[in-house]
Amino acid sequence: MTTSPYPLPEIPEDTELHDLCSSGAAKRALDFYLKEDMSASGADGALFAIKPGISHEEALVHASDLLRSAAATAYESANSHQGSDRDLAFSVVYLIDMAKAMVERSLQAPQAQANP
Repeated sequence: MTTSPYPLPEIPEDTELHDLCSSGAAKRALDFYLKEDMSASGADGALFAIKPGISHEEALVHASDLLRSAAATAYESANSHQGSDRDLAFSVVYLIDMAKAMVERSLQAPQAQANP
């Protein structure tokens, strides 16, 4: 390995400048002046959006799937703990299972009304 005979200049760390560069206002300004397509900003701050026009049944089916995934995650977490942490994780599993049962009941209600 060879080293340079000339010392490299030190780059001063300016945290104020770094903080300013990572701010939302700076990013929007750079988007406005430098990018052709401005980045989309979430006005409501939502992490995801629900597809417009989704039916109630589709939404409930998706909610049921999400609850099933959450229950599996909580169950695995409970199995890796002991004592009160295990009890707490299993209580989360129980709450999720109750919510999932309510969602599934909501899915069955329209079918029961259609077939008296």
